[in-house]
Amino acid sequence: MTWVRFSMSTKSLLLSLLLWMGIPLFLLAQETTYSQSSFRFGVAAGANFNFYRGSTQMLNPTFTAPVAFNYADGADFFIAPLIEYVHPTSNLGVSLQVGYDGRQSAFNQEITPCNCPADLTTKLRYITVEPTLRVAPFGSGFYLFGGPRMAFNIEKSFTYSLGINPDLPDQLPTPDVKGDLSNVTPTLVSMQIGAGFDIPLSTAAYPMQAIFSPFVSFQPYFGQKPRSVETWNITTLRVGAALKFGHGRKNSTSTTITEPLPLTENVAVVDPQVQFYVTSPKNIPVERRVRETFPLRNYVFFDLGSTEIPDRYALITRDQVKDFKEDQLEVFTPKKLLGRSARGMTVYYNVLNILGDRMGKNPGTAINLVGSSEKGPEDGRVMAESVQRYLVNVFGINNSRINVEGRTKPNIPSEQPGGTLELDLLRAGDRRVSIESSSPALLMEFQTGPEVFLKPVEYTAVQEAPYDSYVNFYVMGANEAFSSWSMDIKDDKGIVQAFGPYQRESVSLPGKSILGTRPGGRYTVTMIGKTKTGKIVKKEAAVDMVLWTPPTNEEGMRFSVIYEFNESKAISIYEKYLTDVVIPKIPQGGTVIVHGHTDIIGDETYNQKLSMERANDVKRIMENGLSRLGRNDVKFQVYGSGEDESMSPFDNNYPEERFYNRTVIIDIVPRN
Repeated sequence: MTWVRFSMSTKSLLLSLLLWMGIPLFLLAQETTYSQSSFRFGVAAGANFNFYRGSTQMLNPTFTAPVAFNYADGADFFIAPLIEYVHPTSNLGVSLQVGYDGRQSAFNQEITPCNCPADLTTKLRYITVEPTLRVAPFGSGFYLFGGPRMAFNIEKSFTYSLGINPDLPDQLPTPDVKGDLSNVTPTLVSMQIGAGFDIPLSTAAYPMQAIFSPFVSFQPYFGQKPRSVETWNITTLRVGAALKFGHGRKNSTSTTITEPLPLTENVAVVDPQVQFYVTSPKNIPVERRVRETFPLRNYVFFDLGSTEIPDRYALITRDQVKDFKEDQLEVFTPKKLLGRSARGMTVYYNVLNILGDRMGKNPGTAINLVGSSEKGPEDGRVMAESVQRYLVNVFGINNSRINVEGRTKPNIPSEQPGGTLELDLLRAGDRRVSIESSSPALLMEFQTGPEVFLKPVEYTAVQEAPYDSYVNFYVMGANEAFSSWSMDIKDDKGIVQAFGPYQRESVSLPGKSILGTRPGGRYTVTMIGKTKTGKIVKKEAAVDMVLWTPPTNEEGMRFSVIYEFNESKAISIYEKYLTDVVIPKIPQGGTVIVHGHTDIIGDETYNQKLSMERANDVKRIMENGLSRLGRNDVKFQVYGSGEDESMSPFDNNYPEERFYNRTVIIDIVPRN
């Protein structure tokens, strides 16, 4: 993944330091017998405050951390001999420093399943060559400087530590992993800007002169990517001082008075504290063949005011039964097929045909149809009898195998006591016929009980935009800072695409929608935020995108976990299903993409959080199962899309679509 991050905090700190160093100072009148030295020699030393951003996980070919480390701060020291020349009659000068430059960092990340802290310490150290141009704008000791920085790597070690779960104090600690980082760039070329102040330590009455110069410099992440892999970048703030010595020329006695500089009023304008970054897959899959295990909801939803099976369900005639095959459902496409996942809805809208076919092939099975209606049990019973008649008249199922009953509310209602929001949508979801059974031939593996799903349907499809093809854009803090934000994405030919506006903190777009027919390219993403006071704030990030088509013989797998309304814990029986059915199918070195969703009922921000909780719930179950098998070769990618309709598996027009959108989708991708 490619990570790019831009933060205002470092810029604000540098601005404050520059303003502080520009405070007017007074110099006393003094008698001068030696001129100020032009050539100075000395040493500079200080502390590097390093801010690492981006992502690193594969530390070297023999060790990949179980989680990606994204943010780190660290401090290290800098020391270098220097030579400086200051022109005696102008405000210009040049200097050169060659020395040791430390870029140590400490990452910390919590591994959620074991509640263990993971620490990564890296020691990147360089020989640095820093020529700079300096200018004293006020003719005083205050000066500004800037120039290139060339760094040659001399150390690249790391130490990885896994802590102990505080709830398990008797747990044995995991030994530290130590080694050298791979793919470290041997030479970096970057830049720096800064400011300093020359403070004389000796009087001009002596030829030998000593100068103490505190300074601060800012070294942005441009050109400072320490490795040729992953997206690690570093920004450094250096604070230090130089001790310089020179020899002045004897001149005639004179008196120099430096008047105090006039005070000026500085008004600092603070931009909103938002952070903008982009994540992009290393390769963007164009499409992927996937073997999907599609869950079959045991509900038939009825329209308000009607007790007939809605015509959006695929209803066949008695003569068509002999041709019905569960693995050829495309022959029996429903009349009103809606939704961006046509194949999934085709499966669901054939639920009565699948049920009738299975009951015909398994004569010992029986079902109970429970109709729930806001008009009362009798209306619910009539709805259930509609389903019963269809199964009896079309599939020839004996009446004695189908029991019917009516209720006002289903066993697991969506509408809760005291609820006041979006009641029409909730009540539409509660007007349904539930298919209940205790016959294993009809039910999902390992499940029992009245609300158990029917056995899932398996089919092979082509994903034109698999989840790992999406590019993710994050504007952290946007909810507080902006009324809306949008993006301009410009390619290397200057062509700009516009996206937005948005009112949430993250947006996902299929990489192919940006690349089009191009095989790859580097893009500049400009985030344009509009504050609540009407001010426009812009931030930029660069991202590389590359299309990639998986081999034709590569087939992924997809599973789904369905959640009840407003729930973030999976139905308990799913733990056994995920552990005993899904986990054994994950290939060695595979990647599991876990993607949480919600329907559109409720607050958007709440639904975003709920979808992430659902995704992490599934990840927790799967990681625990893998751990019990002694496996640590699987990589997880976890996303939460909330109610984002551009990402949700289905539309939200009908209750069945909203029920299927309360889901976590699990994509299993073989090792590339």
